[in-house]
Amino acid sequence: MSKAKTAGEKATATAETALENGAAVLKTGLEKALKGYDAFVGYGKETADAVTKSATVAGKGAEAINSEIYSYSKQSVEDAVAATKAVMGSKSVHEAFEFQTDFAKSAFEAYVAEMSKISELATATTKDIYAPFKGRVQAWLDTVQSVRA
Repeated sequence: MSKAKTAGEKATATAETALENGAAVLKTGLEKALKGYDAFVGYGKETADAVTKSATVAGKGAEAINSEIYSYSKQSVEDAVAATKAVMGSKSVHEAFEFQTDFAKSAFEAYVAEMSKISELATATTKDIYAPFKGRVQAWLDTVQSVRA
């Protein structure tokens, strides 16, 4: 009976050891999984913050471009009205033609200058929109590497 008891105790001890080892491995795996989950959640939060910053910059950029277009349009209409008055008030056809020519030249120059200004605003805004996303790919790779380790 003592042999049977010893074999039973040995089997019980082996089962208990296996159970303890299994529980330890399960606990370690679960902790690692939770750590990975936390890393991915942190990455997601940082990416959401980047999207928010980008959207804010895009809104401000669109507002600045819209304001610039509005100001140019208003000034353009005022200049056209002044040129029309000058042409209508001219004393000869030659003088009217000169007023019209001067207006066309200044209107074209103003248009080119305004388009350059709007182009610069759009370029700067686009650059600023993508700025928050710089490093997001590297952050993703770092996150994945840290979870794998």
